Amino acid sequence: MLPSITFLDLETTGATPLRDRITEIALVRFDHGVETARWQTLVNPEQPIPPFIQSLTGINDAMVADAPRFAEVADTLLAFLEGSVLAAHNVRFDHGFLKSECKRLGITLRQKVLCTVKLSRLLYPQFFSHGIDAIIERHQISGLARHRAMGDVEAILIMLADARRDLGEGAVRAAAEKLMSAPTLPPHIDAHMVGELPEAPGVYLFYGENDLPLYIGKSINLRARVLSHFSADHASTKEMRMTQEMQRFEWIPTAGEFSALLLESRLVKERQPIYNRQLRRERQLCSWRLDTQALPLLTLVGEDDIHPADMDCLFGTFKSKRQATEALRKIAEQHQLCLKVLGLESDRTGPCFAYQLKRCKGLCCGQESAGMHALRVQQALIAHKLKSWPFAGKIGIEEYSLDHDLKQIHVFEHWTYLGVAEDDETLLALRQQSALLKFDLDTYKLLLKMLAQKKTRVLNLSV
Repeated sequence: MLPSITFLDLETTGATPLRDRITEIALVRFDHGVETARWQTLVNPEQPIPPFIQSLTGINDAMVADAPRFAEVADTLLAFLEGSVLAAHNVRFDHGFLKSECKRLGITLRQKVLCTVKLSRLLYPQFFSHGIDAIIERHQISGLARHRAMGDVEAILIMLADARRDLGEGAVRAAAEKLMSAPTLPPHIDAHMVGELPEAPGVYLFYGENDLPLYIGKSINLRARVLSHFSADHASTKEMRMTQEMQRFEWIPTAGEFSALLLESRLVKERQPIYNRQLRRERQLCSWRLDTQALPLLTLVGEDDIHPADMDCLFGTFKSKRQATEALRKIAEQHQLCLKVLGLESDRTGPCFAYQLKRCKGLCCGQESAGMHALRVQQALIAHKLKSWPFAGKIGIEEYSLDHDLKQIHVFEHWTYLGVAEDDETLLALRQQSALLKFDLDTYKLLLKMLAQKKTRVLNLSV
């Protein structure tokens, strides 16, 4: 199928490499289509195996008590994987655990991988499910120890043997090569660097001949997104020019899409890459501030005067004074509000111009009370009201990446982003931080959207 491929499966104490550990490893290696190695071992996870996992896998604490620790089998495992493609069912899971275990030993695991779930989808597109249980049923496999490492490896090997018989060796090889195919890259781009790109969330930076980035982007799949720039360069003048100028790139892993969005927004503002026109565009952000005890009722305030703690009296976010004024004029016309009291018409004697056109209910000439008009103004603006901070103090938004074995907690107070914590010490410092609260529209919109999602994990950091 491939010159060298090693099929592997792990059993673990749970699904999170950050805290869970490996309990069993099994692998079968093929070189030039011939099986050259078969190895399996229980592993002492150095922590209790949860009852649910024991019932699922049949591996209990007594069975692994005298088993070697991962550190004792790491060299053997890495020798089996050397020069070979690592294949596993949902390879991100197994690869993530192996990277995490190696990281604890000070080893950086760099391994080409192949996902046999994706391979099954290519070979058998007529089927909906491609999990191990579905494969066992589909290929009428029996007699294997399900949820044991070698049993699951052998199920995949039987599936591939059936595929060779049913579809032909060429079809299986073509499907594997399609998943492993190297992209067409500009000559000045290091293919090895592209090969290390993870299929996981993060931010990437394209550089020219100096240390100023040409472009900063984000994705939930860094590999696919970076490669899309190269595949699309013929269709876009901007993409072609950018990839021609680019000499190198780097990436920063994040724990999820929200983390990537925040990092991208911050880096673009800080480093001003020339091809990020949308995010780096300078705006004269302004908003209407309502004060029912003053005249005019509304005052236009710039971004520097927007205090996140005073959102109750702010309405709308506009890119310019002209846009803000035009929007307010439309609201005034729709709700028959007085232009003079709103501050849209300079002082003059007599009724406002809108009253003469029968578009004002007459506050300016005594036909409507100031209290009633102020109430109508608040009702007219309600759809444009900026949202008040709905928490007592600081909060954290938590994301976790299985691929990067990375947990990030983003700390906010009154819509202001205070920073990110990846450990308890940094989190404590951010909780104690007394920062100047500064409004940022991009952060406000990102956080609003995130808080609206039911799956968002919000930590109360004010206690």
